[in-house]
Amino acid sequence: MFRNQYDTDVTTWSPAGRLFQVEYAMEAVKQGSAAIGLRSKTHVVLACVNKANSELSSHQRKIFKVDDHIGVAIAGLTADGRVLSRYMRSECINYGYTYESPLPVGRLVVQLADKAQVCTQRSWKRPYGVGLLVAGLDESGAHLYYNCPSGNYFEYQAFAIGSRSQAAKTYLERKFDNFTSSSRDDLIKDALFAIRETLQGEKLTSSVCTVSVVGVGEAFNILDQATVQSLINEFEISGEEAPVNESVAAETGGAGADQGGDAVVEEAAPMDI
Repeated sequence: MFRNQYDTDVTTWSPAGRLFQVEYAMEAVKQGSAAIGLRSKTHVVLACVNKANSELSSHQRKIFKVDDHIGVAIAGLTADGRVLSRYMRSECINYGYTYESPLPVGRLVVQLADKAQVCTQRSWKRPYGVGLLVAGLDESGAHLYYNCPSGNYFEYQAFAIGSRSQAAKTYLERKFDNFTSSSRDDLIKDALFAIRETLQGEKLTSSVCTVSVVGVGEAFNILDQATVQSLINEFEISGEEAPVNESVAAETGGAGADQGGDAVVEEAAPMDI
């Protein structure tokens, strides 16, 4: 990854017009454990994979509540994610105190993107090594945004970030047309199936994933392990698991082979916890 004299400073352009330090921060997001977001007209679901650094340690939180109507899931350097989630929480509190109304999701995302962009234009700073999926509900409806370390942000119907997220993206693309009209439970079901695709054969249980929901009439909340496990058991008993596995495996067989060489690197990433 070493780029000679062009990657020693975040403000140094390469002759090809690239900022390598920013690209390295974006690579840190790819090495983090997977996070997934889906939205319908009324609800947004966030889900993430819980990865422990060792068998003797617990996993770190990857989903944070910002306000009653906003939450975030992160992939990458967890410490940076905590700092940015605290910043978002402060902005929501200040806006509510000043205007006595919830902060619009789009405005908060722009402020977060501006904060990230500053770190790409100051030689004494480094880019945040974390990607954030921002889920929220405001007067204009349900929203799902992705904030990139480069300062860019995008709104999605469904998206996945982190290690082995391509398998989840393939599943989401197959089900994309149904998300707009999906119910709350259907979104959670699709989120769990997408999370399972990133595990590469590991059994999906409530201990290896976290799921959160925000929607009309429902404040942002993280589902407890018992609820998640009961949903997993229900979906497996319904006989839906096998068809999904077969269809996704047929479509992603080639992609999985291409990514096989990177699997060891992703497992060894220090921020994949």
